[in-house]
Amino acid sequence: MAKAVELTHQPISAEAMVAKVLKGKHGAVVTFLGIVRNQSEGKAVRYLEYEAYPEVALKKMEELLGEIKARWGIEDVAITHRLGRMEIGETAVIIAVASPHRGEAFEACKYAIDRLKETVPIWKKEVFVDGEHWVAGD
Repeated sequence: MAKAVELTHQPISAEAMVAKVLKGKHGAVVTFLGIVRNQSEGKAVRYLEYEAYPEVALKKMEELLGEIKARWGIEDVAITHRLGRMEIGETAVIIAVASPHRGEAFEACKYAIDRLKETVPIWKKEVFVDGEHWVAGD
């Protein structure tokens, strides 16, 4: 079976994430894709770099799956976050949530990205034409 949480330096695919969670009992799959944008704080972004403390990050991501299961009864959730350098337009994070009904899937997906940013030790550096800085977590 595919891993439910993953950190990778390789490109990630929404279709692959959906395949990890979709089962015959599901009537909804909601995905969130975090894309590298070309602007931040009114400045032109050249690229981003992500770093993580993998052992803790994966543990916190697993805990997040437990929170979703406890709150919505949803077990079919997958989260993959890329690490390393990413160019404008590349996907940095994908979350896929599958459930029998759309309402719970939307709520759980939003919760997942918000909690990921709050609790998982993944750090983002924005590189601009005239400098760079690490972005503080939420």
